[in-house]
Amino acid sequence: MADPRAEWEPLLGRAPGGSGHAWAAGSAACRSVRGDPGAASRWDLCFDQATVFIEDAIQYRSINHRMDARSMWLYRLYYSNTCQWILSFTIFLILFLAFIETPSSLTSTADVRYRSPPWDPPCGLTESIEGLCLLVFVADVSVKSYLVGWAQFQKNLWLLAYMVVLVVSLMDWIVSLGLVCQEPLRIRRLLRPFFLMQNSSMMKKTLKCIRSSLPEMASVMLLLALHLCVFTMFGMLLFTGEKQDDGQDRERLIYFRNLPEALTSLLVLLTTANNPDVMTPAYSRNRAYAIFFIVFTLIGSLFLMNLLTAIIYNQFRGYLMKSFQTSLFRRRLGARAAYEVLSKTTEGEAHPQRVGVKPQDFLQVLHKVQLDSAHKQAIVEKVCSYGDDLLSADEFQKLFNEFDKRVIKEHPPRPEYGSPFLQSAQFLFSHRYFDYLGNFIALGNLVSVSVFLVMDADVLPEDRDDFVLGILNCVFILYYVLELLLKVFALGLPGYLSYSSNLFDGLLTVVLLVLEISTLAVYRFPHPGWKPEMLGLLSLWDMARLVNMFIVFRFLRIIPSMKLMAVVASTILDLIKNMRAFGGILVVVYYVFAIMGINLFRGVVVAPPGNGSLAPDNSSAPCGSFEQLEYWANNFDDFAAALITLWNVMVVNNWQVFLDAYRRYSGPWSKIYFVLWWLVSSVIWVNLFLALILEHFLHKWDRRTHLQSLAGDQETSYQMSVELLFRDVLEEPTEEELVEKLSHHPHLQLCR
Repeated sequence: MADPRAEWEPLLGRAPGGSGHAWAAGSAACRSVRGDPGAASRWDLCFDQATVFIEDAIQYRSINHRMDARSMWLYRLYYSNTCQWILSFTIFLILFLAFIETPSSLTSTADVRYRSPPWDPPCGLTESIEGLCLLVFVADVSVKSYLVGWAQFQKNLWLLAYMVVLVVSLMDWIVSLGLVCQEPLRIRRLLRPFFLMQNSSMMKKTLKCIRSSLPEMASVMLLLALHLCVFTMFGMLLFTGEKQDDGQDRERLIYFRNLPEALTSLLVLLTTANNPDVMTPAYSRNRAYAIFFIVFTLIGSLFLMNLLTAIIYNQFRGYLMKSFQTSLFRRRLGARAAYEVLSKTTEGEAHPQRVGVKPQDFLQVLHKVQLDSAHKQAIVEKVCSYGDDLLSADEFQKLFNEFDKRVIKEHPPRPEYGSPFLQSAQFLFSHRYFDYLGNFIALGNLVSVSVFLVMDADVLPEDRDDFVLGILNCVFILYYVLELLLKVFALGLPGYLSYSSNLFDGLLTVVLLVLEISTLAVYRFPHPGWKPEMLGLLSLWDMARLVNMFIVFRFLRIIPSMKLMAVVASTILDLIKNMRAFGGILVVVYYVFAIMGINLFRGVVVAPPGNGSLAPDNSSAPCGSFEQLEYWANNFDDFAAALITLWNVMVVNNWQVFLDAYRRYSGPWSKIYFVLWWLVSSVIWVNLFLALILEHFLHKWDRRTHLQSLAGDQETSYQMSVELLFRDVLEEPTEEELVEKLSHHPHLQLCR
C-alpha cells in the first residue's frame, strides 16, 4: 500500500534556458515529497505561487512573470492597493502640473480683456514635483522589466517605449533646469499622456483597434477629400458674378474668394455649422443655387460621414466580445496554472489513480488571496458543496465564476413591534405604494416650482414675491421629513440606510431641511410682500434658488420605481464604468492637442483697445466674427483655456469663427491644426464612442431578460457583472490550448 504521506506528485518542472533561476525554487518546491526535511517550506512556496496565479486570474492579468519567492513578494507588493494608488496618483499629479506650471491657469477668467496677470511658479517648484514623478516612473519600469525578465522585456514594445519616453523626459527636464526654466519648448509635456496609456491595458487594446481601423477609415477620408475638392472647384466656377452687387459675386467674395477659403467654407458646411449662412447670398438671388449646397450636403454629411460611422461600427462590432474573450482566456489560464501547482496524484487500492486539488489546500490558498470577504465566503460555500473529494480541473475552473458575481448585501431585518396597530403601520409605510405616493408628491413639488419659474420669468429677482412658493416649499419639505421618519420607523435605521435610493433621498431631505431652517432663521416666516433685505452670505432669492435646485435634483428618486427607466439608467452607469478606457483616450488627445495649441497660439489673441470697460464697443466688428461674438475667452494662453477652446471646436457649433479668427491672428496654416483636431475628435473619436455605445447597449438591452433569469429579482444574493452576462456567447478555451500556452511560459514548464 502506498505511503499516505506521499500521495502527491509534482506537475511542474524546471524551465530550461535563461529563466531557470527564476523558476528553480518554485519547481523544486513542487517536486518535493513529504520525506524531504524542507518539504513543508517548499510546499508553502507552492501555495504562494498558486496565490499569485489566482490573483492574476481574478484581475485578468498575464501570468508571464517570474515565480521565485523574492519575485513573487515584489510582484504582490507592486500590485498591492497602496502601490497602485501611488502610481495612479503620480500619473494624475504629473498630468495636473499643466494647470499650474507656466503658463498658469490660476486666474478667475480666461477672457483676455479682464484676465489679471497669472501667477507664475518659481523655477524649480513644478520641476521638483515633476522630478519626483519621473523617479516613480523609473522605479515602475524597473520593477516591470525585472518581473517579466529580459527576454520578455525585449519583445514588449510598450516597455521599450516606456524606457524611451522616460529617457527623453529626463533629458528635457535636465535641460529645463540648466536654462533656468527659460526654454521655449518643453518636449516632455507632450509625452506625459503616455504614462496614462501604458498603465491601462484597455487603452492599449483600444489603440490597437484604432490602428487596425485606419486603412478602412483612410479610404473614406480619401473619398471625402475628393468630394470636397470637386465641389470646391465647381463652386468657384459657379459663383463668378458679372456684376459687383449680384448674389453670385457676394457669394464669391464672402465664401469662395480663393481656393483655401472655398475649401474651408465647404468643409465647415460638411459639419452643417454654417448652414444656411453659406447658401443665403446666392439663394437669395436665385432658387436654383440651393441645389448645389443641398447635393453637397446630401453626399457629404448624410452619406459619406454616416458611411464613416458605419465602417467604424463594423470594425468595432464585436470589440467588447474580443476583449472579454481575451479576459476569459487570461482567467482560465491563471486558474489552470494554479491548478497545476496545487494538483496531487492519489494512489490507493480501492480507487484508481486520480489527479486533482485537495479542497483543504485550495481553501488555505484562498485565505492568502487579496479578495473581499463576501466573495471568499461564497467560494468557500461552493468548495464545501463538492465534499472532500479532489477538485477536478473543470470543478476548479468553475470556482472562478464566483469572482464575477457582485454580492448584494442582504438588508437588515425589520424591527418587530408587538402592537397590531404598529404592525399595520409598519406594513403600510414599507409598502411600495407609499413610495409611489412620495413620487407623486415630489412631482407636485416640481410642477409648482416650474409654474412659478414661468410666471416670474420676466420679473427681476428683487421684485419677486416668494410668499406662495415659500409656503409650498415649507409644506413639501415637511412632508419629505415625515416620509423619512416613517420609513425609518418601518424599516429601522440600518434597514433604511441599506437602500441606496433611501440614502439619496434622505441626504437631500436633510439638506433641504437645513436650508429651510436657515432661511426661516434669517428671513423669518413667509408673508405677503416677502422681500427682505439681504442678510448674511445669501439673499432670500439665492436661498430659494438653492432649495429649488435640490428639489429638482431630488425628483430623480423616481428612476428606480420605473422599471424601463431603471434599465436604461443602469445601462448608462455600466457604460460609464466600462468606457473608462475610451475616456482615457479622449484625455490623451485633449492633453496633446492642448499642449500643441499653447506652443502654437499662445498670446496671438490680444485684448482689443479700450478693454477697461466691462462692455467694450464691438459695433465695428463684422457680424458673426470672433470679435463681435466676444469669444475672447477662447484662446490658448493657458492649459485650462486651451481645453475649453478645443471642446468648443469639437462640438463644431460656430467652429468656422475659430478658423477665421486664428487665420487672421496667426496665419493661414493654423487651419491645419483645427482641421486635424476636428478629424481626431469629432470624426474618429466621437464615431468610435458612438459605435462602442451601440455595441454595448444593444448587447445589454437584448440580454436584460437573460440577466434577470441569472440573477433573479432584487432579493437574490448576486448581481451579474458585464463579463458574466456575456459569458454564454464567449468560447471557452480548451484544455489543450491552456496546457499548450502554459508549456510556453517563460518561467515554468509542465512535466506532463
